[in-house]
Amino acid sequence: MSETFPSDFEGLLRRALAPVDPPDDLAVRMESTLAELTTLAQDELESWELRAMRDPRNWVRPVAAVAVGTTAGAALVILRVRQQHRRRTAKASDPLDLAERTLRAVKEETRRILDR
Repeated sequence: MSETFPSDFEGLLRRALAPVDPPDDLAVRMESTLAELTTLAQDELESWELRAMRDPRNWVRPVAAVAVGTTAGAALVILRVRQQHRRRTAKASDPLDLAERTLRAVKEETRRILDR
């Protein structure tokens, strides 16, 4: 009994820890969800009135909108920049050039999101 348990246990572990490929549309779904969260946070902040700032009880929604919008926006920038990494790597002549191209891509994506 003790000899069969480790082999069965190892087989179970091997099957449980086998790599799983993510769904093909995962990146598209993530990008659309992050874009939607960013837009909703921007809308929430635009609809907020400055007069309400006097009462600290009204600060929760704008603070939450800033936190959600910033986090979703940053994740969206990272996702989009990461998707184009291979193309930038192929065009780059050295690691410094790749870093400059990546920073430029981050700047452009950030501008696109903030311009909405």
